[in-house]
Parts: sequence; structure tokens; C-alpha cells
Amino acid sequence: MTYGIANLSIVPLRIEPSDTTELVSQVLYGEIFKVTERRKKWSKVRLTYDQFEGWIDNNQYRELSESEYSFLAECPQKLSGDLIEFVQDSNHQLLTIPLGSSLTALNILEHAFDGNCIEGIHPKSKLIETAFLYRNSPYLYGGKTPFGIDAPGLTQMVYKLNGYNLYRGVEQQAKQGEALSFIEESEAGDLAFFDNNEGQIVHVGIIMPDNYIIHAHGKVRVDRLDHSGIYNTDVKMHTHKLRVIKKIISLVSTKS
Repeated sequence: MTYGIANLSIVPLRIEPSDTTELVSQVLYGEIFKVTERRKKWSKVRLTYDQFEGWIDNNQYRELSESEYSFLAECPQKLSGDLIEFVQDSNHQLLTIPLGSSLTALNILEHAFDGNCIEGIHPKSKLIETAFLYRNSPYLYGGKTPFGIDAPGLTQMVYKLNGYNLYRGVEQQAKQGEALSFIEESEAGDLAFFDNNEGQIVHVGIIMPDNYIIHAHGKVRVDRLDHSGIYNTDVKMHTHKLRVIKKIISLVSTKS
């Protein structure tokens, strides 16, 4: 088995081994993975954090030994906490890294970091504050950063920065947590999922107080939420049909 780590800021993860195929996600700086198939130019990888799979360019990662991988897989998460930060390599060259990059492998990569580091589990009440760091980020299918992000990317990264695990895909996320019967039972930080006319779950957002929701649609934005779905305050119409509310984190369990 071969192991790897993203030693660049944002590595595209593609559905097929080609630069022209669909971007399905991104591998942020410091994220580790297993290489399940290797070709001349491309590697198929399975991310350790969420088991998401795709293809990355062989020039855009560094191989890890099994012992390095095992050590990093067991390390508590340390993540960069500002919209953009920098690491410095052994030649004193700077590399930009986005919000949510992993800092656990700095010694292995021989990089130095002197910025804001986030670690541990935070109260559920912090989720909305974190989500607002991404506000106005442009929608990008497969994106996971403030420079472009999709709906499940937003929810996954917001939860990750607060110490909670979500899968990458929206349908996978919809299978996590406890379903609620009514919006009135929800708390700020719970997730709302939305389906299309065929009944397929296609969208997710984070519930805010007072019947608002923050989600990625065109950009990361705040809209109204009611029993029908998301009411877009710009176009004055419902844009997403509500399917289910899920409680991923119990408010009680996050109190100190």
C-alpha cells in the first residue's frame, strides 16, 4: 500500500484521471490519503478523513512511509484558522494555505507555521460563527475553500473546524445524525437537506436562529427557511424544497 499527503495548498480531486474531467472535491494542504491505484501521471486516492475517492496528479502530492502515515492518522487534528495563511519551507519560500488546512505534518514536511491554529472540539454554538467565515465565497462544485465551495463542502468544513466529522457527499451527510419531525425542534447548527423533483437529496445548509439558513447557492449566503424550504430573499421565491432536518450534534453533549 502506498500513502500520500497533499504538500500544496489546494489539490484538485477529479472523477477520472484527466485534467479535463469533473472536479469532485479538493485535497487541502496536509490532508493524508491511501493510494489505491497508481498510473504514469495519476493516482487514485482515498482520503483518510472521510474516505472520499478520486484522482490526483502525481506531481501534486508527496509519498509517506507507512510509519509516517500511521502516526499522522492517529494525531489529533490541528487546522489553520484564518481565511488564508502561509507555511514556510526549508528554503524559506512561502506557500499559501486556505482555511481548514491540516497542520499535523509540519515536521514531516519540514515546514514552519506561525499563525492561528484550531484544535479540539468546540461548542455547537460556534458553528454559525465559523460558517460566516465562508460568507460570500463563490459556489464551486467540488470546492472546499473560501475561494470556491459547494453546499456539502461548506457543511463538512464548518463541522471539521469545530471538531466534528461529516462525510463529503450530500447524500452521505443526509444519512448521519437524528432526523427531526419539525423545524421547531431544530437548533442553530443543525443541518437541513433538500431534494429535487425525483426525490434525490441535492442540497444542504446550516440552520441559523430565527428561521434563517446559511448555504452555498451561487455564493455562500443567508436566506429564510420555512416548512416548504429555502426562500431566497433576492428573487423572492422558494429555490429549494425541504426534505429533512438532521441533528448531527446534541447541544447538551457539547456543553462543558
